[in-house]
Amino acid sequence: MRCLLGLDIGTTSTIGILIDTEGGILATASRPSALVSRHANWAEEDTGLWWSNVCELVPDLLQSTGLEAVAIAAVGVTGMVPTVILLDDSGRPLRPSIQQNDARAVDEIEELKGRIDGDDWFRRTGGSINQQVVAPKLLWLARNEPDCFGQARTVMGSYDYITYRLTGDASIEGNWALEAGFYNLAQGGLDEDLVRLAGISPDRLPPLRASGEPAGAVTQQAAGETGLVAGTPVVTGCADHIASAFVAGACEEGDLVVKFGGAGDIMLTSERPVTDPRMFIDFHIVPGLYVSNGCMAASGSVLNWIVAQLGQGEAEAARAAGQSPHAWLDDQASDLPPGAGGLVLLPYFLGEKTPLHDPRAKGTLVGLGLHHELRHIWRAALESVAFGFRHHMDVFEEMDCGVGRVLACDGGAASDLWMQITADVLERPVERLLEHPGSSLGAAFVAGMGTGVLDDWSAIGRYARCDRVFEPDGSRTEAYRDAYGIYRDLYRRLETLYPALADLPAA
Repeated sequence: MRCLLGLDIGTTSTIGILIDTEGGILATASRPSALVSRHANWAEEDTGLWWSNVCELVPDLLQSTGLEAVAIAAVGVTGMVPTVILLDDSGRPLRPSIQQNDARAVDEIEELKGRIDGDDWFRRTGGSINQQVVAPKLLWLARNEPDCFGQARTVMGSYDYITYRLTGDASIEGNWALEAGFYNLAQGGLDEDLVRLAGISPDRLPPLRASGEPAGAVTQQAAGETGLVAGTPVVTGCADHIASAFVAGACEEGDLVVKFGGAGDIMLTSERPVTDPRMFIDFHIVPGLYVSNGCMAASGSVLNWIVAQLGQGEAEAARAAGQSPHAWLDDQASDLPPGAGGLVLLPYFLGEKTPLHDPRAKGTLVGLGLHHELRHIWRAALESVAFGFRHHMDVFEEMDCGVGRVLACDGGAASDLWMQITADVLERPVERLLEHPGSSLGAAFVAGMGTGVLDDWSAIGRYARCDRVFEPDGSRTEAYRDAYGIYRDLYRRLETLYPALADLPAA
């Protein structure tokens, strides 16, 4: 049997998958990762942990299937984008990664805006200067960690780094370059002037490759560490949110995917690059298609934060019910009406990316009274993410982008309550993918297509299918419209206050 290996370098876990070529998922396995926030708005991860996870996952997958490593025909890697990893002249990481939702470089964002006209930037990149762009983060490193920055010989992203560890051949994938703000969408290829604005020379970026292109082969050293066979082909990886959208079945104009992960992604497939400064633009995995998309800096991570703050009584109640804390809180909040009893939450715990692009924004809970309970806060958090997705849909409509099917995936989609709230807020049916294996499946499929083991992009539909359709409940529509209006108005009223909070003493 020939199989394909996909690896997903995610925010909260590293995931591996083995698939066959006929629509079968042979095995999945995961190892935890940890997002570290040492200061306000910082988001970092340990690249060494990612690699050690990969080295543990491959033997686990092979053992669980009884297959030998020689059965793996090709490897693909997906991951968060655009993370920032600095390598020294020996190819070793100089510091933890700076994640895509890191919002430390507030001053450098303003500095970059003063050095290039915003309209010119938009014409070149199709986007805006915001907290996701890599240049401000590199400028921050040059200013605050000059020794580290001075030793940097290579800059790359998360899945590029794991591909490099596997092959010894450094490269960057197109969507990393595009979301980093280094790719000239109008002309095609890296824009050396934009790279220099980041304070680095263009030779600090490895060669640019498209997703699925050959990236090299597993080295003897990597084979010894992972259990793979030396010489196994490795293809250029892909951005996790794009891989996830592809796996969900978004392959036609108007297909919309909402991804309920640690961050909240919303992705609309189009046959042409539709750009707006408020949104991101990416290449679809399928050649010739594009994805206009947005990302909320914190969605599922807000829920995880609430769970982490649970008192002993709540945690014991969840265990006694035989439920995870998340499922237990869903049950507690399920009978509350729309609007969470008069609470509205802004989920800007890490600032906000699209469509606000405001790294100074803060998580905000409005309407609290002594009569409120934890279940009200939980429901307000679920609703806040749905409101954020609705905000993006409004922007898509303003961009004259038609929205057709709405598909939901990733870990948070397992919540029936959250899916029903989302359908009610979006006022559209939401199709949930059954046991959606996520971005790792996309990486494995791309590996197959890139090496000729697979030859039909539409065959991805054999690996995942719809679990349930959540229909919007018209009886809740008006209440959610009112609550959503308050959600939008709250930010407008607080926008000028948020910067003042940064001047207060840090913890």
